[in-house]
Amino acid sequence: MARPGPTRTVPEQAAGLSSRLYNHDLAPTRVEGRSWKAYNIFTLWAVDVHSLGNYGFALGLFALGLGAWQILVSLGIGALLLFVLLTIAGYMGYRTGLPFPVMSRIAFGVRGAQLPAMVRGVVAIAWFGIQTYLVTQVLTVMVLAVAPAAQALEAVSFLGLSVLGWICFVALWVVQVVILLYGMDGIRRYEAFAGPVVLVTLAALAGWMLWQTGGDIAVSTPLPLTGGAMWVQILAGASLWTAIYGTFVLNFCDFTRSSASTTAIRRGSFWGILPNTVFFGCVVVVLAGGQFRIDGQVISSPSDVVNTIPNTPLLLLASAALLVLTVAVNLMANFVAPCYALSNLMPRVLDFRRAGVVSAVLGLVILPWNLYDNPTVIVYFLGVLGALLGPLFGIVMADYWLVRRGRIDVPALYTEASDGAYHYRRGVNVRAVAVFVPSAVVAVAAGFVPALEAVAPFSWFLGAAMGAVLTVLVAPRGTEYRAVSGERIAVDPSEH
Repeated sequence: MARPGPTRTVPEQAAGLSSRLYNHDLAPTRVEGRSWKAYNIFTLWAVDVHSLGNYGFALGLFALGLGAWQILVSLGIGALLLFVLLTIAGYMGYRTGLPFPVMSRIAFGVRGAQLPAMVRGVVAIAWFGIQTYLVTQVLTVMVLAVAPAAQALEAVSFLGLSVLGWICFVALWVVQVVILLYGMDGIRRYEAFAGPVVLVTLAALAGWMLWQTGGDIAVSTPLPLTGGAMWVQILAGASLWTAIYGTFVLNFCDFTRSSASTTAIRRGSFWGILPNTVFFGCVVVVLAGGQFRIDGQVISSPSDVVNTIPNTPLLLLASAALLVLTVAVNLMANFVAPCYALSNLMPRVLDFRRAGVVSAVLGLVILPWNLYDNPTVIVYFLGVLGALLGPLFGIVMADYWLVRRGRIDVPALYTEASDGAYHYRRGVNVRAVAVFVPSAVVAVAAGFVPALEAVAPFSWFLGAAMGAVLTVLVAPRGTEYRAVSGERIAVDPSEH
């Protein structure tokens, strides 16, 4: 693995570009030297599909009354939708070599792009801290299993967290920062390691549950949904499964900008999303149905099963795998986005690594355990911000594919010249903002107004669809868009 902070050279042609819009990490990547293969894209999903949060969601479907086949159908529909959206978003990264904040300049303007970048970044920073806290709980269990005397540290707390919790949190915080200091290549290597570990562990956990029950599991709860109510819940589950990735589909280009080909994106996403989601669904059915057969209880996480393992060494191995899993999910879903967002905010001061350290510090000082324990913060603050991601996705994608037909003047994204293609009005495209406001209102209302509870699961799609349709309707007519390659101002992918 390369050392953190490699020496970088600025392309001579970049001298005339604005230093308030351009640095090495925001620059497009050269086509030559891109190293993300299909396997690397696959391992992103091999990890993220199996996040503990996703298991909590899918196990909830069992508790709501969906049986084995209904859960698999729901997740399958969601996976197919997700694959299509990710392919659309991923191709943009490959074609332009741009990270998400710079990609947003196309639709929102060189200054207006701060809006989508910071919405995505704030959500990610909060969830980075929360996910680090959740994996802290796993590490705490491991420490107590090995050193029961450490229980004394649990009795003393500071700022809402026990001393042992602080030790575990800071240790995991440092590990993630160190990985990030190796740049995107460090994340690629960690995900490549974590993917097989996660898949093998979850398969083994499902196998252990089948052994515990003698292969006899419950395929549904005693009061399963039927008829129209069942299909509504299946479609709602599919929609929510897609919306869970509303954050990641938005900035998938942060990863695919280093992909070797569109084939790598397509194949990696196909195997990582479709068959992997079916495997995920099978694990959910086995864990939920097995535990329900044992004691009539519906579990909320694989960690509930891990904690019942009577053998300490096996419990430690399983817990360590969950730890590896959650760190991997955190890095890809909640660490990369704010790094680019903050670098885009202050490119002269913050490169990817410095922005990563700032993001990590913010994720610590917000005391995420207090946020997680406050339903109001989770539901309303983070929930509302999350609802804004659908409209942003619709606007950015429709502007790129439907309005401009993929014809982008990449160098113009880094200039503040008033006649620049993406300068609009003082750097802000008021059309995009005018589309975003009503689309965001609809998405938030659908998700949070009690009278609209029936459409709440579909709020992401409603916001995205409205954003896309309005973007096409308000687009200027008769405009010719130029396609100009960014190769002359691009940097080697290894420099990220």
